[in-house]
Order: sequence, then C-alpha cells, then structure tokens
Amino acid sequence: MPRARDWCGNEGGGCLDPAECGAWARPFPFDPEARYAYIGASKHAGALVIRAILSLFGTVFSLITLVVVVIGLSIGAVLHIYGQDLPSHESLANYTPPTISRIYSGEGRIIDEFARERRLFTPAEDIPNLVKQAFISAEDKNFYTHGGYDAVGIASAIVDAVKSRGRNVRGASTITQQVMKNFLLSGDRQMERKIKEIILATRIEETLSKDDILELYLNEIFLGQNSYGVTAAAQTYFNKTLTELAPHEAATIAAMPKAPSDYHPVREKERLLERRNFVLREMWENGYLTQAAYEQEREAPLRSVQNGDFPPFSADLPPRDYFTDEIRRQLSADFGEGEFFSGGLSVRATIDPEMQVFAARALRRQLENYDRGPGTLARHGREPARRGSGR
Repeated sequence: MPRARDWCGNEGGGCLDPAECGAWARPFPFDPEARYAYIGASKHAGALVIRAILSLFGTVFSLITLVVVVIGLSIGAVLHIYGQDLPSHESLANYTPPTISRIYSGEGRIIDEFARERRLFTPAEDIPNLVKQAFISAEDKNFYTHGGYDAVGIASAIVDAVKSRGRNVRGASTITQQVMKNFLLSGDRQMERKIKEIILATRIEETLSKDDILELYLNEIFLGQNSYGVTAAAQTYFNKTLTELAPHEAATIAAMPKAPSDYHPVREKERLLERRNFVLREMWENGYLTQAAYEQEREAPLRSVQNGDFPPFSADLPPRDYFTDEIRRQLSADFGEGEFFSGGLSVRATIDPEMQVFAARALRRQLENYDRGPGTLARHGREPARRGSGR
C-alpha cells in the first residue's frame, strides 16, 4: 500500500509548511489520491460555510416572520377589543348640525339671531377651494390619499416625542379622526381614545366621501369667539362671506383649530401671525399657491374685526328689544329651547323696524308722563284729571 505524501512529495509526511522547503516554487508532485483528497476537503469546507450562512439567514427570516405575525395578531386583538360597542359612525350620514335661528322683519331684513353655538351651515360645494386648501394644508395635507389615519404622521409624531423626551408632543390626528372625536368621542387625550378614533375613522371613510367628511369638519369645528364652522368664523373675524376671503384671511381662520384661545387676534396677535404664515407656507409647498402669491400674502398685515379693522357683523343688526325677546319666549315654549336655539329657524315677524322706533319713542314719552303725573296716562295731549277739581 503506497504511503501518504506531504506537500513536498516526501513519503510518510514531515513537511507541514510548503514554504519551508520551497514546495511552492516547484511543480506539485503528481499524487492523484492526495490531490483529490485536498480538493474534496476544500469543496466540503465551502459547502459548510454556505450552509451556515443559509442557516443564519433562515433563522433571522423565521424570527422576523414570527415577530410580524405576533405584532399582527396583537394589533388585530386590540382592534377587536376596542372596536366593540363604539358609537354608530353611520349616524353621521344623516347628521344635521345645530345652526342659528334668525328673526326677519316684514321686509325680510335680519333683526336678531339666537344660538348657543353660532354656526351657519354651508354645503361642501359652496365652500371655496381656497378655504378647503387652507385647512387641509394646516391640519391634514394627506387628507385625500389616506384611509382615515396617517401612519407616517403618527410615526413622525412618535419620533419627535422621543427625540424631545416628551417636550414636543404633538397630535397626528387626521381630519377624519377629528370629526370622529368632535362628534362621537370624548375629548380626553388618551391612548384608548386614539385607538377608537382610528377604528371609527377607517369605518367612516368607507361610508362617506371625502367631500362629505370635509363638509362635516368645516361646519362643526370650533374656531373661537363662539364661532362654529368656517362661515360663521369669516363673519366673526372679517365680516365677510367665504367667497370674499383673501388667501391670508383663509389661512388665518385655518390657524385657529389648533387652539383658538392661544391665537386670539388681539391678545396673541404675533403668535397668530406666525401660525398664519406657517399655513401659507404649507399651501405654497402643497402647490395651492404660487411662490409670488405666497410672498405677497405673507407680507399682508393681520387685520380683523377684533382689532377694529372691520365693522362687526352685529353692527348691521338693530338693538335687541322686547319684541324679539318675546318671540324667543313664545317659540321656546312652543317648540322647546333646544329646537329654538339650535334648529336654524327662520322667523318672519310683522314688525316694521323703522315704525318700531317711533312706537318705542312714543311709549317712552308716555311712561315718563305717567311717572311725573298722578298715575293716569295723558290722552290726546290733555292733562290728566285731578281729584276734586270737578274735571
């Protein structure tokens, strides 16, 4: 039986390092068995390495798959638990918001209005695109593309909160979620409520169109100064209709939902101006304004009714008197105060405001005469009779 040879061709081995005797410098001795044994060992070692790498990748993939499955099951369980006994999102399809009841004179002129929440409902098709774009830019720039919640926005808010160690905690609610919160849920900032918001938001997106959701939002949202909805806010801050608003005025109203009391046009004027310009910049970046229009609107001064730049809407109304107050009392008794103050009633009265001024003046004069006299009203310009005078 032939003896094994080492690298140098010596029988029985002996040379462990070919570099010691210059084996690399001369031809490898022809020994088929040793050569094939070496090649076979090399292939086996390579196969082991590949197998180890594949095994590692398989283990990592299995772990990732397991984690994804566990997370998916956990999310499904949470959604199932919190999805029970939620308010009916379908009721929003037939929702009628509380609106102002107005009293008109015989000529059709507004002489008074009553409301607990000053709201003028405006259908989506009558709300200018400029106003819609301002609110979408300020509150939910992905409104037309998300399915009720914005996963990217939520992740961004979480990252910001972690980076700031809790100092910069901001909401990531979409317009749809805000509708759910305003209509169906409590206002507590709790994780449970946020989960319910997301569930209801996805459901309402399947029930209503985007324009219907935006209509609910723009008519329901509180914008300060007892103004609910964009139409009432346009009157309150600028004494204008929605179609009369300039871009910087629409941006001013769109700045309010975040915290109306923190953006008062008088007490917090600089803060409101900064927020308004932020909304304008978002409108430009979202393609709703050209750069030239953005730069022009950004330089516009912050003007408002509260700063005395415009007359208030109420300046066009006559002073409230006993007549409209008596209408309120009677209709509240007939239909209930809830219906009167939120039913959006239009009441046509028989009163003539101009004649009412003369009637009130005559009544006041006679009452003054009564106070000065013995207790009997003068008639036809004659002095009241005195006791014992024979008259």
